Amino acid sequence: MESLSSILSPTSLNFSSHKRSPMSASGTAVSSFSLASLPSQRQRTTAPKRTSKPAKTLSPTLPKTITTTTITTATDTITSPPTKKVLVPIGFGTEEMEAVIIVAVLRRAGANVTVASVEQQLEIEASGRTKIVADTSISSCSDQVFDLVGGMPGSVRLRDCEVLRKIMNKQAEEKRLYGAICAAPAVTLLPWGLLRKKQTTCHPAFMDKLPTFWAVKSNIQVSGELITSRGPGTTFEFALALVEQLLGESVANEVGKLLLMSTADDNSTKEEFNKVEWSVDHPPRVLIPVGNGSEVIEIVAVADILRRAKVDVVVASVEKSVQIWTSQRTKIVADKLIGDAAESIYDLIILPGGVAGVERLHKSKILKKLLKEQNSAGRIYGAVCSSPGVLHRQGLLKDKRVSAHPSVINTHTKEAVSNAKVVIDGRLITSRGLATVTDFALAIVSKLFGHARARSVAEGLVFEYPRS
Repeated sequence: MESLSSILSPTSLNFSSHKRSPMSASGTAVSSFSLASLPSQRQRTTAPKRTSKPAKTLSPTLPKTITTTTITTATDTITSPPTKKVLVPIGFGTEEMEAVIIVAVLRRAGANVTVASVEQQLEIEASGRTKIVADTSISSCSDQVFDLVGGMPGSVRLRDCEVLRKIMNKQAEEKRLYGAICAAPAVTLLPWGLLRKKQTTCHPAFMDKLPTFWAVKSNIQVSGELITSRGPGTTFEFALALVEQLLGESVANEVGKLLLMSTADDNSTKEEFNKVEWSVDHPPRVLIPVGNGSEVIEIVAVADILRRAKVDVVVASVEKSVQIWTSQRTKIVADKLIGDAAESIYDLIILPGGVAGVERLHKSKILKKLLKEQNSAGRIYGAVCSSPGVLHRQGLLKDKRVSAHPSVINTHTKEAVSNAKVVIDGRLITSRGLATVTDFALAIVSKLFGHARARSVAEGLVFEYPRS
């Protein structure tokens, strides 16, 4: 059966290099977030306030290596108890960036999120080949009441699911929150009749499918109980809009700060020192080592964006199993074990953050050897969020200018650069992490292939990217 990836493929949309459609300018922009200069193209209609009683939902059992204790570093969550139930359905072809960002942001906000598969199995291969394991099947959710059914990544497979259609129709009839992003408003909600008299936005490639009078070219559109958005590059904004509608503006502002969303202090996207060429004479190969507790947003976003740019990406587990419990209790399946991955040479090794995951990476003897060889051979390596600490403990940040999560940056180097989202120093690239990870991945694409390729990928993501 047809998947979302086929709908958004270069063949079906007549784009190349995953270029899906240029971004469109919005009309009047209204931002409800107090974070200064938060990138936002938002339009809304007044939505009624909603309340609900606390309820339980299905949740996977975490391994002993993961702690759920609230901490004050890169993996902070809001400390209020989860009182809102959220359903995020996924299927084959789901846009992985959209799925994991929505889930991770809502869980950080304290929502009780259930990821449900519309397929016969729980393990889903997403559009960019990331394998995500759902918490449960959609059929087990049919008799539950959710405060929000949101996201809808993987529109065609979701549209064809009768159980989900009934859940969504009931959600709309009872005037509870529901949301959709990318192609889903046009491909899924429209055929179900859930866009009637609702101002709606979606991916630029599908705007002509929406009723002309109700189509709005904005990154975020709130119309009563319906929240819609444009694509992977607007998912952070979309997820925060869901948080605001579900839990209130103050919670959304607090989560936005935890995610390192842009503020007025961000003077530049990228700073580069000791410039060298990164281009190679073959398809670039990139290794992303992961462990239990690694930051899921950073793993998935980097892998997805680099694969859109035609990079050969290998996600390798440093655990005994390829199944990984990432941060925010999202389970993914790595491509291979680190021992098998170590048999190859990589042009670039990228370390994701996540406090617990960073410790797992640091303890991997195989990864330590790979990083030492990477540095000795003059090849590229990088880290985001708290993972520059792994490089620091191996002496790989000496005399290097570095970025990292604000909570740890000054413990790694005296050459910290705090006013840029991404810092490149020779063959080292680092970033703050979380909401800056798209800039980080696109900076890698630009260094490997040039600015034009990076801009093409950004357009497909519906992500604002410099023209020059």
